[in-house]
Amino acid sequence: MWVFATCVLVFAACSPGYRSPGTGPLTPDSGRDDRGDFLGAGATLPSVLYQGWFVDYHQLARGVRVNYQSIGSGAGISQFAEGVLDFGATDAPMSDKELQSAPHAIHLPTVLGAVALGYNLEGLKQPLRLDPATVSAIFLGTIQRWDDPAIAALNPGVSLPARDISPIHRSDSSGTTYVFTDWLNKTDGTWKATLGRSKAPNWPVGIGGLGNEGVATLIEQTPGAIGYIELNYVKSLGLPAAAVQNGSGEFVTPSIESAAAAANGADIPDDYRVSITGAGGAGAYPVASFTYLLIDGQPEKCVKARVLFHLLWWVYHAPEAAALARELDYAPLPESLRTRVEQTLLGVTCNGAPLLESP
Repeated sequence: MWVFATCVLVFAACSPGYRSPGTGPLTPDSGRDDRGDFLGAGATLPSVLYQGWFVDYHQLARGVRVNYQSIGSGAGISQFAEGVLDFGATDAPMSDKELQSAPHAIHLPTVLGAVALGYNLEGLKQPLRLDPATVSAIFLGTIQRWDDPAIAALNPGVSLPARDISPIHRSDSSGTTYVFTDWLNKTDGTWKATLGRSKAPNWPVGIGGLGNEGVATLIEQTPGAIGYIELNYVKSLGLPAAAVQNGSGEFVTPSIESAAAAANGADIPDDYRVSITGAGGAGAYPVASFTYLLIDGQPEKCVKARVLFHLLWWVYHAPEAAALARELDYAPLPESLRTRVEQTLLGVTCNGAPLLESP
Protein backbone atom coordinates (compact mmCIF):
# COMPACT_ATOMS: atom_id res chain seq x y z
CA MET A 1 0.00 0.00 0.00
CA TRP A 2 1.51 3.35 -1.04
CA VAL A 3 0.48 5.19 2.11
CA PHE A 4 2.35 8.28 3.34
CA ALA A 5 5.42 7.15 1.40
CA THR A 6 8.01 9.78 0.54
CA CYS A 7 10.18 9.15 -2.49
CA VAL A 8 13.72 10.05 -1.40
CA LEU A 9 15.64 8.19 -4.06
CA VAL A 10 18.78 9.86 -5.38
CA PHE A 11 20.13 8.38 -8.57
CA ALA A 12 23.23 8.59 -10.70
CA ALA A 13 23.27 10.73 -13.83
CA CYS A 14 22.24 9.29 -17.17
CA SER A 15 24.79 7.05 -18.74
CA PRO A 16 26.53 8.72 -21.71
CA GLY A 17 25.96 5.44 -23.50
CA TYR A 18 22.22 6.08 -23.85
CA ARG A 19 20.70 4.02 -26.67
CA SER A 20 17.91 5.73 -28.59
CA PRO A 21 14.60 3.86 -28.31
CA GLY A 22 13.30 1.99 -31.30
CA THR A 23 10.87 3.42 -33.80
CA GLY A 24 8.24 0.69 -33.69
CA PRO A 25 4.56 1.27 -32.87
CA LEU A 26 3.94 3.33 -29.74
CA THR A 27 2.79 1.16 -26.82
CA PRO A 28 2.80 1.50 -23.01
CA ASP A 29 6.15 -0.31 -22.91
CA SER A 30 7.82 1.71 -25.68
CA GLY A 31 10.21 3.15 -23.10
CA ARG A 32 11.43 -0.22 -21.86
CA ASP A 33 15.01 0.46 -23.03
CA ASP A 34 15.07 4.15 -22.06
CA ARG A 35 17.48 5.68 -19.59
CA GLY A 36 17.01 8.90 -17.66
CA ASP A 37 16.75 10.50 -14.23
CA PHE A 38 13.97 12.96 -13.45
CA LEU A 39 13.09 15.33 -10.63
CA GLY A 40 9.44 16.21 -10.05
CA ALA A 41 7.70 17.91 -7.15
CA GLY A 42 4.46 19.47 -6.05
CA ALA A 43 0.99 18.32 -5.06
CA THR A 44 0.52 16.09 -2.05
CA LEU A 45 -3.05 15.12 -3.02
CA PRO A 46 -1.85 12.62 -5.69
CA SER A 47 1.57 11.94 -4.19
CA VAL A 48 0.93 8.35 -3.10
CA LEU A 49 -0.28 7.57 -6.61
CA TYR A 50 2.59 9.32 -8.39
CA GLN A 51 5.18 7.64 -6.21
CA GLY A 52 3.53 4.29 -6.91
CA TRP A 53 3.44 4.94 -10.65
CA PHE A 54 7.09 5.91 -10.79
CA VAL A 55 8.21 2.87 -8.83
CA ASP A 56 6.09 0.60 -11.04
CA TYR A 57 7.41 2.20 -14.22
CA HIS A 58 10.96 1.59 -13.01
CA GLN A 59 10.13 -2.12 -12.97
CA LEU A 60 9.41 -1.83 -16.70
CA ALA A 61 12.15 0.63 -17.67
CA ARG A 62 14.98 -0.14 -15.28
CA GLY A 63 17.04 2.76 -16.59
CA VAL A 64 14.38 5.36 -15.77
CA ARG A 65 14.26 6.73 -12.24
CA VAL A 66 12.07 9.47 -10.85
CA ASN A 67 12.49 11.41 -7.62
CA TYR A 68 9.09 12.92 -6.77
CA GLN A 69 8.97 15.27 -3.79
CA SER A 70 5.61 15.88 -2.11
CA ILE A 71 6.05 19.58 -1.25
CA GLY A 72 2.64 21.09 -2.05
CA SER A 73 1.20 22.59 -5.20
CA GLY A 74 2.40 26.12 -4.52
CA ALA A 75 6.03 25.08 -4.20
CA GLY A 76 5.66 22.72 -7.16
CA ILE A 77 4.42 25.54 -9.39
CA SER A 78 7.19 27.88 -8.23
CA GLN A 79 10.00 25.39 -8.73
CA PHE A 80 8.65 24.32 -12.12
CA ALA A 81 8.50 27.94 -13.28
CA GLU A 82 12.06 28.48 -12.03
CA GLY A 83 13.29 25.56 -14.15
CA VAL A 84 14.38 23.53 -11.13
CA LEU A 85 12.17 20.54 -12.02
CA ASP A 86 11.73 18.23 -14.99
CA PHE A 87 8.00 18.35 -14.22
CA GLY A 88 5.74 19.89 -11.60
CA ALA A 89 2.47 18.76 -10.06
CA THR A 90 -0.49 20.78 -8.85
CA ASP A 91 -4.15 20.49 -7.97
CA ALA A 92 -4.66 24.23 -8.54
CA PRO A 93 -4.19 25.19 -12.19
CA MET A 94 -1.54 27.84 -12.71
CA SER A 95 -3.03 31.32 -12.87
CA ASP A 96 -2.52 33.57 -15.88
CA LYS A 97 0.02 35.52 -13.83
CA GLU A 98 1.93 32.35 -12.90
CA LEU A 99 1.95 31.28 -16.54
CA GLN A 100 3.87 34.45 -17.41
CA SER A 101 6.88 32.81 -15.72
CA ALA A 102 6.35 29.52 -17.59
CA PRO A 103 4.65 30.42 -20.89
CA HIS A 104 5.23 26.99 -22.45
CA ALA A 105 3.77 25.03 -19.54
CA ILE A 106 1.23 22.34 -20.39
CA HIS A 107 -1.28 21.14 -17.80
CA LEU A 108 -1.90 17.40 -18.09
CA PRO A 109 -4.84 16.18 -15.99
CA THR A 110 -4.01 12.75 -14.63
CA VAL A 111 -6.87 11.66 -12.34
CA LEU A 112 -9.70 13.08 -10.27
CA GLY A 113 -9.29 13.38 -6.53
CA ALA A 114 -11.88 13.92 -3.80
CA VAL A 115 -11.06 16.27 -0.92
CA ALA A 116 -12.75 14.65 2.05
CA LEU A 117 -13.81 16.29 5.30
CA GLY A 118 -12.40 13.81 7.78
CA TYR A 119 -13.22 14.10 11.46
CA ASN A 120 -12.50 12.55 14.84
CA LEU A 121 -15.72 12.08 16.82
CA GLU A 122 -15.85 8.88 18.81
CA GLY A 123 -19.22 7.16 19.00
CA LEU A 124 -20.96 8.47 15.89
CA LYS A 125 -22.44 5.58 13.91
CA GLN A 126 -23.21 7.37 10.63
CA PRO A 127 -21.50 10.01 8.48
CA LEU A 128 -22.03 13.58 9.51
CA ARG A 129 -23.99 15.69 7.04
CA LEU A 130 -22.50 19.11 6.37
CA ASP A 131 -23.44 21.90 3.98
CA PRO A 132 -21.18 24.70 2.65
CA ALA A 133 -22.44 27.37 5.06
CA THR A 134 -21.74 25.17 8.08
CA VAL A 135 -18.28 24.13 6.89
CA SER A 136 -17.48 27.78 6.19
CA ALA A 137 -18.57 28.80 9.69
CA ILE A 138 -16.45 26.05 11.27
CA PHE A 139 -13.27 27.12 9.47
CA LEU A 140 -14.01 30.81 10.04
CA GLY A 141 -14.48 30.13 13.75
CA THR A 142 -18.10 31.25 14.07
CA ILE A 143 -19.26 27.68 14.82
CA GLN A 144 -17.09 26.36 17.64
CA ARG A 145 -19.02 23.44 19.17
CA TRP A 146 -20.10 20.12 17.69
CA ASP A 147 -23.55 20.44 19.27
CA ASP A 148 -24.15 23.80 17.59
CA PRO A 149 -27.77 24.12 16.37
CA ALA A 150 -26.65 24.54 12.74
CA ILE A 151 -24.88 21.16 12.77
CA ALA A 152 -27.73 19.54 14.70
CA ALA A 153 -30.27 20.76 12.14
CA LEU A 154 -28.39 18.96 9.38
CA ASN A 155 -28.14 15.76 11.44
CA PRO A 156 -31.57 15.05 13.00
CA GLY A 157 -31.58 12.18 15.45
CA VAL A 158 -27.77 12.19 15.81
CA SER A 159 -26.37 12.62 19.32
CA LEU A 160 -23.65 15.22 18.79
CA PRO A 161 -20.96 15.60 21.47
CA ALA A 162 -20.90 18.72 23.63
CA ARG A 163 -17.28 19.49 22.84
CA ASP A 164 -15.18 22.08 21.05
CA ILE A 165 -14.39 21.74 17.35
CA SER A 166 -10.70 21.72 16.36
CA PRO A 167 -10.41 22.75 12.69
CA ILE A 168 -7.30 21.41 10.96
CA HIS A 169 -5.96 23.10 7.83
CA ARG A 170 -2.81 23.08 5.73
CA SER A 171 0.17 25.12 6.88
CA ASP A 172 1.83 25.15 3.44
CA SER A 173 0.78 26.57 0.07
CA SER A 174 -1.50 23.83 -1.12
CA GLY A 175 -3.57 22.75 -4.09
CA THR A 176 -5.80 20.80 -1.72
CA THR A 177 -6.47 24.05 0.11
CA TYR A 178 -7.16 25.74 -3.21
CA VAL A 179 -9.78 23.09 -4.08
CA PHE A 180 -11.38 23.38 -0.63
CA THR A 181 -11.48 27.19 -0.67
CA ASP A 182 -12.58 27.26 -4.32
CA TRP A 183 -15.61 25.17 -3.34
CA LEU A 184 -16.48 27.47 -0.42
CA ASN A 185 -15.83 30.57 -2.51
CA LYS A 186 -18.47 29.36 -4.99
CA THR A 187 -21.05 28.23 -2.45
CA ASP A 188 -20.91 30.52 0.59
CA GLY A 189 -21.15 34.31 0.44
CA THR A 190 -19.52 34.87 3.82
CA TRP A 191 -16.47 32.84 2.81
CA LYS A 192 -16.23 34.68 -0.51
CA ALA A 193 -16.29 38.02 1.30
CA THR A 194 -13.58 37.01 3.78
CA LEU A 195 -10.97 34.40 2.85
CA GLY A 196 -11.98 33.68 -0.74
CA ARG A 197 -10.10 31.27 -3.01
CA SER A 198 -6.44 30.71 -2.15
CA LYS A 199 -3.65 28.15 -1.90
CA ALA A 200 -2.57 29.72 1.43
CA PRO A 201 -5.30 31.79 3.15
CA ASN A 202 -4.80 33.68 6.38
CA TRP A 203 -6.69 31.22 8.58
CA PRO A 204 -8.48 32.88 11.53
CA VAL A 205 -8.68 29.68 13.62
CA GLY A 206 -7.38 26.13 13.69
CA ILE A 207 -4.18 24.14 13.62
CA GLY A 208 -1.94 23.82 10.56
CA GLY A 209 -0.47 20.57 9.28
CA LEU A 210 2.21 20.13 6.62
CA GLY A 211 0.88 18.34 3.57
CA ASN A 212 -2.09 15.99 3.42
CA GLU A 213 -0.01 13.67 5.58
CA GLY A 214 0.32 16.25 8.36
CA VAL A 215 -3.36 17.18 8.34
CA ALA A 216 -4.43 13.53 8.39
CA THR A 217 -2.16 12.78 11.34
CA LEU A 218 -3.46 15.77 13.29
CA ILE A 219 -7.08 14.73 12.72
CA GLU A 220 -6.30 11.22 13.93
CA GLN A 221 -4.54 12.50 17.05
CA THR A 222 -6.99 15.27 17.99
CA PRO A 223 -10.41 14.38 19.47
CA GLY A 224 -13.01 16.77 18.13
CA ALA A 225 -10.97 17.59 15.03
CA ILE A 226 -12.15 18.11 11.47
CA GLY A 227 -9.97 18.77 8.43
CA TYR A 228 -9.86 18.54 4.66
CA ILE A 229 -7.65 15.84 3.13
CA GLU A 230 -7.46 13.65 0.06
CA LEU A 231 -9.68 10.58 0.23
CA ASN A 232 -6.82 8.07 0.32
CA TYR A 233 -5.54 9.52 3.59
CA VAL A 234 -8.98 9.27 5.21
CA LYS A 235 -9.30 5.63 4.20
CA SER A 236 -5.77 4.64 5.17
CA LEU A 237 -6.31 5.89 8.73
CA GLY A 238 -9.87 4.61 9.01
CA LEU A 239 -11.28 8.09 9.61
CA PRO A 240 -14.93 8.84 8.86
CA ALA A 241 -15.69 11.36 6.11
CA ALA A 242 -18.64 13.74 6.07
CA ALA A 243 -21.44 13.58 3.52
CA VAL A 244 -21.31 17.00 1.89
CA GLN A 245 -24.22 18.81 0.27
CA ASN A 246 -23.67 19.21 -3.47
CA GLY A 247 -25.01 21.75 -5.92
CA SER A 248 -28.29 19.85 -6.26
CA GLY A 249 -28.90 19.66 -2.51
CA GLU A 250 -27.89 15.99 -2.21
CA PHE A 251 -25.59 14.89 0.60
CA VAL A 252 -22.80 12.81 -0.96
CA THR A 253 -19.84 10.99 0.59
CA PRO A 254 -16.46 11.03 -1.20
CA SER A 255 -15.60 8.05 -3.39
CA ILE A 256 -14.14 7.19 -6.79
CA GLU A 257 -17.62 7.14 -8.24
CA SER A 258 -18.78 10.43 -6.72
CA ALA A 259 -15.57 12.22 -7.76
CA ALA A 260 -16.02 10.94 -11.32
CA ALA A 261 -19.66 12.09 -11.29
CA ALA A 262 -18.51 15.62 -10.46
CA ALA A 263 -16.80 15.80 -13.86
CA ASN A 264 -19.85 14.71 -15.82
CA GLY A 265 -20.76 17.40 -18.30
CA ALA A 266 -17.89 19.68 -17.28
CA ASP A 267 -16.86 22.17 -19.97
CA ILE A 268 -13.11 21.57 -20.13
CA PRO A 269 -11.11 24.18 -22.08
CA ASP A 270 -8.29 23.46 -24.49
CA ASP A 271 -5.63 24.11 -21.84
CA TYR A 272 -7.44 21.82 -19.33
CA ARG A 273 -7.47 24.47 -16.57
CA VAL A 274 -10.89 24.02 -15.02
CA SER A 275 -12.70 23.97 -11.69
CA ILE A 276 -15.42 21.38 -11.05
CA THR A 277 -16.05 22.16 -7.37
CA GLY A 278 -19.63 22.74 -6.34
CA ALA A 279 -20.90 20.22 -8.88
CA GLY A 280 -24.52 19.14 -8.81
CA GLY A 281 -26.23 16.15 -10.29
CA ALA A 282 -27.01 12.72 -8.91
CA GLY A 283 -24.16 11.30 -6.87
CA ALA A 284 -21.70 14.13 -7.60
CA TYR A 285 -19.28 14.91 -4.77
CA PRO A 286 -18.80 18.70 -4.72
CA VAL A 287 -15.25 18.96 -3.37
CA ALA A 288 -13.53 17.16 -6.24
CA SER A 289 -10.86 18.25 -8.68
CA PHE A 290 -8.62 17.20 -11.50
CA THR A 291 -4.96 17.08 -10.52
CA TYR A 292 -2.27 18.01 -13.02
CA LEU A 293 1.27 17.30 -14.10
CA LEU A 294 3.08 20.35 -15.46
CA ILE A 295 5.42 19.75 -18.38
CA ASP A 296 7.41 21.89 -20.80
CA GLY A 297 5.55 22.18 -24.10
CA GLN A 298 8.67 23.34 -25.96
CA PRO A 299 11.48 21.09 -24.70
CA GLU A 300 15.03 21.59 -25.90
CA LYS A 301 16.64 18.36 -24.68
CA CYS A 302 14.93 16.00 -27.09
CA VAL A 303 16.32 12.67 -25.89
CA LYS A 304 15.44 13.34 -22.24
CA ALA A 305 12.02 14.73 -23.16
CA ARG A 306 11.21 11.63 -25.20
CA VAL A 307 11.99 9.42 -22.20
CA LEU A 308 9.63 11.49 -20.05
CA PHE A 309 6.91 11.30 -22.71
CA HIS A 310 7.23 7.51 -22.88
CA LEU A 311 6.61 7.48 -19.12
CA LEU A 312 3.57 9.73 -19.58
CA TRP A 313 2.22 7.49 -22.34
CA TRP A 314 2.48 4.56 -19.94
CA VAL A 315 0.59 6.53 -17.25
CA TYR A 316 -2.36 7.12 -19.58
CA HIS A 317 -2.42 3.72 -21.30
CA ALA A 318 -1.04 0.95 -19.07
CA PRO A 319 -3.74 -1.17 -17.36
CA GLU A 320 -1.56 -1.47 -14.26
CA ALA A 321 -1.37 2.34 -13.97
CA ALA A 322 -5.17 2.59 -14.06
CA ALA A 323 -5.50 -0.27 -11.58
CA LEU A 324 -3.20 1.40 -9.06
CA ALA A 325 -5.17 4.65 -9.31
CA ARG A 326 -8.39 2.82 -8.46
CA GLU A 327 -6.72 0.90 -5.65
CA LEU A 328 -5.69 4.21 -4.10
CA ASP A 329 -9.16 5.81 -4.56
CA TYR A 330 -8.45 8.16 -7.45
CA ALA A 331 -11.04 8.41 -10.21
CA PRO A 332 -10.00 7.95 -13.85
CA LEU A 333 -10.36 10.69 -16.42
CA PRO A 334 -13.44 10.55 -18.62
CA GLU A 335 -12.48 8.63 -21.76
CA SER A 336 -13.09 11.65 -23.99
CA LEU A 337 -10.67 13.70 -21.90
CA ARG A 338 -8.04 10.96 -21.85
CA THR A 339 -8.18 10.91 -25.66
CA ARG A 340 -7.65 14.68 -25.74
CA VAL A 341 -4.60 14.36 -23.48
CA GLU A 342 -3.24 11.66 -25.78
CA GLN A 343 -3.47 14.07 -28.71
CA THR A 344 -1.72 16.75 -26.66
CA LEU A 345 1.19 14.41 -26.00
CA LEU A 346 1.40 13.41 -29.66
CA GLY A 347 1.41 17.07 -30.69
CA VAL A 348 4.51 18.16 -28.75
CA THR A 349 7.62 18.57 -30.88
CA CYS A 350 11.34 19.05 -30.23
CA ASN A 351 13.56 20.56 -32.90
CA GLY A 352 10.63 20.30 -35.30
CA ALA A 353 10.02 16.57 -34.84
CA PRO A 354 7.28 14.89 -32.74
CA LEU A 355 8.55 13.45 -29.48
CA LEU A 356 6.20 10.48 -29.85
CA GLU A 357 5.35 8.53 -32.97
CA SER A 358 1.62 8.16 -33.55
CA PRO A 359 0.38 4.62 -32.82
